[in-house]
Amino acid sequence: MTSVTVDRARVAAWLQNYGVYLAVVVLLLFNLAFTENFLSLANFRTQLVQAAPVCVVALGMALVIGTEGIDLSVGSVMSVAAALVPLYLGYGPAAAVGVALAAGLVAGLFSGFLVARLGIQPIIATLALLVGGRGLALVIAHGQLVQLRAPAFLALGTGDVAGIPVMVLVAAMLAACTGLLVRRTAFGRRLVAVGGNRTASTLAGLPVKRVLVGVYAISGVLAAIAGVLATARLGASDPADVGLLMELSAITAVVVGGTPLTGGKVRVLGTVMGALLMQLVHATLIKHDLPDSAAQMVQAAIIVVAVYVARERSRR
Repeated sequence: MTSVTVDRARVAAWLQNYGVYLAVVVLLLFNLAFTENFLSLANFRTQLVQAAPVCVVALGMALVIGTEGIDLSVGSVMSVAAALVPLYLGYGPAAAVGVALAAGLVAGLFSGFLVARLGIQPIIATLALLVGGRGLALVIAHGQLVQLRAPAFLALGTGDVAGIPVMVLVAAMLAACTGLLVRRTAFGRRLVAVGGNRTASTLAGLPVKRVLVGVYAISGVLAAIAGVLATARLGASDPADVGLLMELSAITAVVVGGTPLTGGKVRVLGTVMGALLMQLVHATLIKHDLPDSAAQMVQAAIIVVAVYVARERSRR
């Protein structure tokens, strides 16, 4: 009986650490065998570009979940960023992007203040922004889709450097920075400590409240970056659609990537692979003539399996 328990614990640990890589490989092999034109360079480029915004948002979500929190406001922050871009694009792309990122920072600081200073549960604090943020975005944009005609800004979504899409380069750079933040900085170590045991971290003299405010601020900025990238790729500001249900995709990518919802650990590479997996699942179903609703059901099943595996590992 003991050996069975140990084996189940080992299997759960292996799946949590490496299951996302196995799933990506299986999906790639399936598509190579059964999906027409899957090997084309254009298709790989498309998949990477579509996964980039999810990856960027998921990086911030991973930091928040690492502190045993959650950020449901990321989709609405993307929407606000998208609504602000056309208002300031006349002052230049840098100004428009700067204002959008500033809005993301303010939203993140507000969420962090509610969680760290007022002691409000993260799911409640960020749920308020999820609802209010998208409403604010629609008010800013007057509920209208605005076409953008600034080539320098649109290049963020459609341009490339040495054949690599700018969006993919931005996502890769942010993933590398997030990995360094978690593994090589005092802030990253404190983040993991706070997620592992907040009470012990407080007793040890760690700046718990500053860490919490910091991770939500980073999550807000990353969500705004994703909103800017999505807007540039679309070539239009559409606050009603940009970032819709992004919080679910980001949470799925993080959990599937091996970061436990109980905090105390952040798997950056696993999160990136989780975002790629979500995109591959969606693309595979679409290419085989299945509707978006099927992709959402598969995504829900993946979340359940990932949470179950994490629970089994912690229990064993």
